[in-house]
This record gives sequence, C-alpha cells and structure tokens, in this order.
Amino acid sequence: MAGIYIHIPFCKSKCYYCNFYSVASSRYYSSFIPVLLKEAELQKNYLEGEKINTVYFGGGTPSLLDHKDLMHIMDKLQECFEISADAEISFEANPDDLNNGKIKELEQSPVNRISIGIQSFFDDDLKYLKRIHSASQAESAVKRCQDAGLENISIDLIYGIPTLTDDKWKINLDTSFSLAIPHISAYGLTVETKTALETLISKGKALPVNEEQSVRQFKILMQQMKTNYFIHYEISNFCKEGFISKHNSNYWKGSKYLGLGPSAHSYNLLSRQWNVADISEYIEKIEQKKVPAEIEILSNEQKLNEYIMTSLRTIWGCDINYIEQTFGSEHKNSLISKAENYISKGHIIFNNNILVLTDEGKLFADGIAGDLFE
Repeated sequence: MAGIYIHIPFCKSKCYYCNFYSVASSRYYSSFIPVLLKEAELQKNYLEGEKINTVYFGGGTPSLLDHKDLMHIMDKLQECFEISADAEISFEANPDDLNNGKIKELEQSPVNRISIGIQSFFDDDLKYLKRIHSASQAESAVKRCQDAGLENISIDLIYGIPTLTDDKWKINLDTSFSLAIPHISAYGLTVETKTALETLISKGKALPVNEEQSVRQFKILMQQMKTNYFIHYEISNFCKEGFISKHNSNYWKGSKYLGLGPSAHSYNLLSRQWNVADISEYIEKIEQKKVPAEIEILSNEQKLNEYIMTSLRTIWGCDINYIEQTFGSEHKNSLISKAENYISKGHIIFNNNILVLTDEGKLFADGIAGDLFE
C-alpha cells in the first residue's frame, strides 16, 4: 500500500511561525489546478502500480479549494492510480473556512477525514501566531463537522507558545477532550529560520520561545492523553482506538508515497525527490512536461538512519530483526551496542527485539536517534 500527498499552496495570510511553502495570494490558482492534474499524469508510474490506501490534502490551505476542483483532482487520481475502496482521504482545513456550505461540499466528496488547524482555543495565542480564526470559530467548526456526521476528525494544537500558560494548555486539552475529538496532533512551537516569527523575536517585537516551558507542557500533554485513554502512537500524535492516521503512519513505517504540487516530497524506497518550492517555476516546468523535482538516491546508511529516526518516534518502535534482515548483523550489533546507554538511563525499553522510547526518552527523541545513526 502507498500514499499520495497533494500540496495546495494557497493561504489567506501567512502565519508567523510557518515555514511550509505557501503563497498568501490566489494569483496562480486558476493556472495551478490544471497543472496539478498534468503532474498526476506525468507521475502515474512513480509508485509502480502499487495500490493507494491514503490520499492527503495538505498545504497551505486545502479548504480554499473550490468543490469542483477538489472533485476534478479526485477524478484524476482515480484515473491515474488504483485507489483502494476504503482509502483514507484526509483534508486539512482552517476553522474559518468550515462554514455549513463548505462542510456540505465535503460531505458530497470522497473526503472521509478532516484535519482542523486549531492550534489553540485562546485568542491571545492565535494572535501571537497570526492565525486569522478566533477561538470561538475553532470550537464551532468542530461542532458543525460533528453535527454533519463527520466523525473522523483530527485537530492540530501547539504548545510552548509564549502566551500559553500551563493552566491554559490544560484547558486547551480539556476542551479537546470535551469535544470528543478522536485524534489530536500536538506540536511544540519552534522558531524556524526565515520566518516572520524569527524576525520579530530577533527585533524584540515578539516574546521568545522558552524551551523549559515546551518540555513542561509536553509532559502535561503525555499525562493528560494517558488519563483520557488516548494512544500515544507517535511523538506528536495521539488518538482513540481505531483512529490512527493511516497516511502519516505510511511515512513512519517507510511505505512509498507520491507528493504532487510545489514543494511536495516523494519516496519510492530507493530515492527521495522534492518538487521546486516556487509555484511559478512549478507551473512552467509541468507545462513543459517535466517533473520539477530534485532527486537523491539513498545509500544503505541513509536508509538505515531514516528507519531508526522514524521508527523510534512510534509506538511500534525500531525492529532489530528487520535491521538484521535488511542491513546485516553488523549494523544490528552496532545499534544494540549504542542503545545500551539509553536503555540503562531508562530512555529506551528493549523488549522482544524492539527498541521503544519511554516517555522520558521521548523528550530527547531527535538526539537519541542521532546518536544511534550509522
């Protein structure tokens, strides 16, 4: 099984913290849709006929798509790929776009999973992030989706926002639980280079991000999720039984995926490629029937390191037997040796030939993975 990611690069405005490629303009919209359909045709053999079990509309802001364009995209995907009858079709949306009309359109589409970019249920946090929706819009958007019978709902939350106290963070989580949302993705705020937030902080015009606050709120997050019977199946992702994101799990389990749209990434087990992060150049290349992507052929060490990094982030852990079978006993023995230090510290549990991070280990996930790399 494989996945397809569709990058819709348009936004009403650019959030201060965001470093994903997007344009705060609809200037290229009418040109973009037919070009995206052409890219699907150009790339129809990339996954070598593998059946598609997930399609994910991300961005940018997919909820800015016209309904007819969403349907045209799905029709083209059905034409170019074999999509499973029970495929998970996810659609990112901003709360301010989820009016009754938009929700009705989504009901009439193949979309069966909604991911809502809420970030916080407090207006001062949303103002800091330069989100254009309000806290009340966030809550009402969820309720409207539920009233329409859309049950497979995920929301994004951000912790570590300088305006977000620990008590407010607990209220954000309690609000999510009271709304009976079955999937929550929660991310610590990071100051990415070349973002407006980085510039404002450097000029003293925005409060800086505090790492101790982020660590504290991540611990609160893990505890509250456990208390409310959510499965912590990936560092930043939590769900009720039966609501694991199939699409994101494809990434973490090393399955093939194809990315369509400017800046979208693809992986076919042998190489990675990423489209140009420029909508004008993207359109120009596709119209010339060229895939606008850079390609990197992965070495065995890169494949091993990627497996270590992604698997350690998940509840399924890093399978030592898989490493031996795929990369050889030398790499297996090396990994076990390196992991011993973290096992003794209580950061990793080694059981049934699987390495899994403990809650304490999850605080240092990136550093631990880096130390285990070949």
